[in-house]
Amino acid sequence: MTNDFRPQSGFLTVLVERGFLHQCSDLAGLDQIAKSGELVAYIGFDCTSPSLHAGSLVQIMLLRWLQKTGGKPIALMGGGTTRVGDPSGKDASRQLLPLEMIAANKEGIKRVFARFLNLGEEKHDAIMPDNAEWLATLNYIDFLRDVGRHFSVNRMLAMDSVKLRLERDQELSFLEFNYMCLQAYDFVELFKRHGCVLQMGGSDQWGNIVTGIDLGRRMGTRQLYGLTSPLLTTASGVKMGKTAQGAVWLDERMLPVFDYWQYWRNCEDQDSGRFLKLFTELPLDEISRLEALGGAEINEAKKILATEATAMVHGREAALQAAETAQKTFVPRVHHVTIVEGIVFGGAVHAAGLPTVEISAAEIEAGMGVLTAFVRSGLVASTGEARRQIKGGGLKVNDQAVADERMVIGPPDLTGGTVKLSLGRKRHVLLKVA
Repeated sequence: MTNDFRPQSGFLTVLVERGFLHQCSDLAGLDQIAKSGELVAYIGFDCTSPSLHAGSLVQIMLLRWLQKTGGKPIALMGGGTTRVGDPSGKDASRQLLPLEMIAANKEGIKRVFARFLNLGEEKHDAIMPDNAEWLATLNYIDFLRDVGRHFSVNRMLAMDSVKLRLERDQELSFLEFNYMCLQAYDFVELFKRHGCVLQMGGSDQWGNIVTGIDLGRRMGTRQLYGLTSPLLTTASGVKMGKTAQGAVWLDERMLPVFDYWQYWRNCEDQDSGRFLKLFTELPLDEISRLEALGGAEINEAKKILATEATAMVHGREAALQAAETAQKTFVPRVHHVTIVEGIVFGGAVHAAGLPTVEISAAEIEAGMGVLTAFVRSGLVASTGEARRQIKGGGLKVNDQAVADERMVIGPPDLTGGTVKLSLGRKRHVLLKVA
């Protein structure tokens, strides 16, 4: 689609050069609006979790680049559509959440956007309306008469979000079937209220976006546009934002900053260049230099990716602290060290920025079983898993492998009031006496 397209606007230039663009309903027309500085665009975010995770970062960065290149971004909170549940890409119905949980989730998501966008009331300031403002007050009969008559059931049945569920003989509720109608209506409503002419989303949203464009045409709006980004997977095919341990949350209360930094540091070598373009604002010539690194030097590129990506979410200071913690944590064991900051465990330096779990002095004085300690740390989910890890040599206390599942951690194991627990080479937690 973009091979012969030479954008004139800063916005589409960034999207093409950095790999954000997958589909667009009218590249030339959209480019002219973006070039004029009058582009208003939105992406919708349903309030299904108390935070967004790394899988949402492409969409967040689309809105950030829009604002940085002179457009006005709208991060639409789905307080209304969350009550229905988007069937796109799902094999089963979403769990219906109580209104109190939806409201709490919305506040958590707003905190994420405050780090990426300049919010306010000026022309190019980002806004975060909630579609519950108009969806929750709709009269059903009026909606069917004024809006529903413009939808073709034949076309709705042909949408991937519907067709795939039906082909697999998986139930699709009437409630979910209506989701695309509500999303399309959001587009029209945002045009009326804020002059929004572009909806963006992942490629799985293309059908819903096109439906909104068509509804706008039928309801008398000006020309509306749609744009999607590619759905990202890692080089090995894993969906972005997910790990074996769970989602890579953008809220430090749900995932420590150090663990977030480690997620990017541990990306596959083949992904480092692509991720630098998408998830950092480093100049493209610098990214090209980093992409050209080979052998062990690729680790330097991945460290830069980790620090830059973490700085975007958690701030530069926290990102540098995480990088420093990683450097100190993974220093090879030596017999003589000079310590400026940090704590020595068995000759290896450990920095205080690692995830910490507090325990009471009474617990450590009485002696805490090593299985219990690792469960309390969150490094393992159960004592059974801890036993399996011990048999495989995967658990360490203060950098010493645990050989006996009956081991007890007590006062002699404390250094500076902490005990370092490790699962493998890359996951570490401090038990700290409160």
